[in-house]
Amino acid sequence: MKKFFSTEGILQAGGLTFIRIIVGLFLVYHGWEVFDAAKMKEYAAWDVFKQDFSPTFMVYLGKGSELLAGLLLTAGLFTRLACLLIMGTMLYITFFVGHGKFWYEDQHPFLFALLGLVFFFTGPGTWSVDALLERG
Repeated sequence: MKKFFSTEGILQAGGLTFIRIIVGLFLVYHGWEVFDAAKMKEYAAWDVFKQDFSPTFMVYLGKGSELLAGLLLTAGLFTRLACLLIMGTMLYITFFVGHGKFWYEDQHPFLFALLGLVFFFTGPGTWSVDALLERG
């Protein structure tokens, strides 16, 4: 119990790796919609995208970013670059698509942005492709 109430971390490497992989898989799940033409067409019809120079391009760019960043984060490859992509995409969704209502309506994209920030600062950890490349 002493360790449980201590200020020191518990299983940080394994815990952060587990969370990194789960967050990455969630992003892959959401980004996979890039392969659903009907869903993408539905997104492009939203009023918020109609004002863009190319609504279809913006929707595919966003979903493609989610997919790519999710794959990179899951593998722990180019992790900090993936985090920048996650933060950029999710902050765009939060503040432009969702009109900045992150305290109530658009918490999920904002939380993804915060998790991107966490992994930007902590890095991918020892169980990642980045760590393998650094060793070899």
